[in-house]
Amino acid sequence: MVRSAPMDPGALRAEWEAWKAERVARLTGERGWLSVVALRWLAPGVNHVEGLPGTFTLREGRVELVARPVDGYAVGGVPVERRVLASDASPVPDVLSLGRRSVMVLERGGKLALRVWDRDAAARRGFEGIETFPFDLAWRVLARWEAWPTPRPVEVVDVTGSVATRLVPGRAIFTMGGRELSLEPTAEGDRLAFVFRDATAGVETYGSGRFLTADGPRDGGLVLDFNRAFNPPCAYTPFATCPLPRPGNVLPIRVTAGERYGPGR
Repeated sequence: MVRSAPMDPGALRAEWEAWKAERVARLTGERGWLSVVALRWLAPGVNHVEGLPGTFTLREGRVELVARPVDGYAVGGVPVERRVLASDASPVPDVLSLGRRSVMVLERGGKLALRVWDRDAAARRGFEGIETFPFDLAWRVLARWEAWPTPRPVEVVDVTGSVATRLVPGRAIFTMGGRELSLEPTAEGDRLAFVFRDATAGVETYGSGRFLTADGPRDGGLVLDFNRAFNPPCAYTPFATCPLPRPGNVLPIRVTAGERYGPGR
């Protein structure tokens, strides 16, 4: 039996419904995952990128755009002809607008790429919603937090094969179906980010696994609400760089909560 964290059931269901609505809003936004239409990796030197005017020069870890006025690039509504572009690793990345498209530099595992969004993308226009398992309080689990003396660096592989080093501050230990299990998150600010796979993957849920976020631990514990397990961006576009679950984050049980993955998405 899964031990669940207490709270008013009606309030929790309402929060879950609001969370689902926010998920759909973010996916269907003009720069949501359904609008991503390209991911172009850059080579050192001058790059002519298919479908984009101008040139993108990669030198010493920086990307410079050189374009003509007629090309139509702008940042924040201001026309751009020549600019060193801040990547998504920067506090304020540059987002180039180009008609109905947007372009941004990504940095992944020491490599740089251009991500392109199109607000008229077919995936965005044809989106029919996200299928979920029914809300079930039994999947709102109280976990014990075991912190490492210092965060441990681990290698995280993404779907492109790139490897990045992330810090794991500890592990969440919980009981499901009479079995003690654990998941290790990475730290994302004051939140914890879990990438996990369970026995529903590839059948009822997305094949490579799902994501789950949680507030940081308090008094040696935290809440894992699997009702909010969600599909990675790769479920909606082939142009994402989703991390894969590490071996220790593969659960030998069916987690019948959170987002499913089927024809309706």
